[in-house]
Amino acid sequence: MDTGIRLSADSVPYLPLREHDANVSDDARLKQLGYKQELSRSLSAIANFSVTFSIVSVITGLTTMYGTGLTFGGPVTMIYGWPIVGMLTLIVGLAMAEICSAYPTSGGLYYWSAKLSGKEWGPLASWFTGWFNIVGQWAVTASVDFSLAQLISVIILLSTGGKKGGGYEASKYVVIAFHGAILLIHAIINSLPISVLSFFGQLAAAWNLIGVVLLMILIPSVSTERASAKFVFTHFNTNNGEGINSKVYIFVLGLLMSQYTLTGYDASAHMTEETKSADKNGPKGIISSIGISIIFGWGYLLGITFAVTNIPFLLSEDNDAGGYAIAEIFYLAFKNRYGNGVGGIICLGVVAIAIFFCGMSSVTSNSRMAYAFSRDGAMPLSSLWHKVNKQEVPINAVWLSAFISFCMALTSLGSLVAFQAMVSIATIGLYIAYALPIFFRVTLARKSFRPGPFNLGRFGILVGWLAVIWVATISVLFSLPVAYPITSETLNYTPVAVCGLLVLTVSSWIISARHWFTGPITNIDK
Repeated sequence: MDTGIRLSADSVPYLPLREHDANVSDDARLKQLGYKQELSRSLSAIANFSVTFSIVSVITGLTTMYGTGLTFGGPVTMIYGWPIVGMLTLIVGLAMAEICSAYPTSGGLYYWSAKLSGKEWGPLASWFTGWFNIVGQWAVTASVDFSLAQLISVIILLSTGGKKGGGYEASKYVVIAFHGAILLIHAIINSLPISVLSFFGQLAAAWNLIGVVLLMILIPSVSTERASAKFVFTHFNTNNGEGINSKVYIFVLGLLMSQYTLTGYDASAHMTEETKSADKNGPKGIISSIGISIIFGWGYLLGITFAVTNIPFLLSEDNDAGGYAIAEIFYLAFKNRYGNGVGGIICLGVVAIAIFFCGMSSVTSNSRMAYAFSRDGAMPLSSLWHKVNKQEVPINAVWLSAFISFCMALTSLGSLVAFQAMVSIATIGLYIAYALPIFFRVTLARKSFRPGPFNLGRFGILVGWLAVIWVATISVLFSLPVAYPITSETLNYTPVAVCGLLVLTVSSWIISARHWFTGPITNIDK
């Protein structure tokens, strides 16, 4: 039963910190921000990083989106686009890390927006940021676990002879069943104590690192035919079959592969109430997960692309993997050298486990966001979703996140176009949520912002504006048509999905929330 005073978190008095005791300092700082310690604070800096790194998971994003990179520009778009997007993403991460250090709470982005936009605009800013953040996170989980379900179906296809050999092709109902089973397992794992999740998180990070290094060396080494350095670093694929001929346009569309992969690093912020020295280790988790992902992701792209020799064939739905580019690359590498593709299938298993860990950590982050957002009364049935069990796990929020992600994937049964529109919120919706508190920090809170231990000093405003401009840019670029002529099947539904979420958020605010939602509220007992 909730016995706390329902007041604005701004009304909580300042409490002096005891720097010599990390745990007391964290709890005291949390009280300053308006909350009592309810979750178990046992995560180290490594554990916080591990959760976020396994969500970013370069193996997951680059494997599932490699076909997009090949289609739109090929090697040039991927090899040069990745570091460009990576550096700009790091700028967004730096701006977020500075704010995270000042406000280390599980609410993360929506709490930051409330505090940085002031009492007058705080509730509205918090409402918009929170809903874009949580819906974006649910879309990420739906997308990640659906991509795992699709990869499992491809592994089964190749294991039973491939498309050319009459292998088993899973129906859309089998794929959605796989998706549901994966989410069920993820919900069960996330119901365990945070100490167990910490172990899985660190295992996931190690698996991602080792997996990237293994595959980037093994696949080109096994391949009997390798691409030349000239092909890898200079070939620009304009044969996309989508009616787009402008090289600049093609290059821009190819960047989606990189930007889709580099998302989810707000997880470090959502885990701060379970992290020791949160105002230092939360920001470290954000920055390090992006930085290390950039380095290892580029190595992965280089290694795999050296095994590419025939782009049209890899993208053809008539190949053994049914058009799943990286699966075909792995399969052919071993089949051409050893006479069978078993080794390639095993390599796909390595990727599948990495994607599994990514989805697991994504549910962890989702549940902490849902816990915090409902703690502040923003969600329907809020009192139910912010309850924690005896192991100090927000158990109801865990199962809610898994259920909603499954419901999002059900749209794939009607149309893959509809599902793609739904998960497009995973990139654009999330980045809008990332940009809002940064925008408030460089405008409304430009003079009043009080940084934490990690800060950008005099460069904070510059970095913040660069981050906001980049998010605004990709929001436009990734809403452009991806095929011509434009039909109901080729239309890019990203702006439709994002505008739909915007309309729902605005409508709910005008009709109801403006009368009762006041932004973050304290739960500190009398």
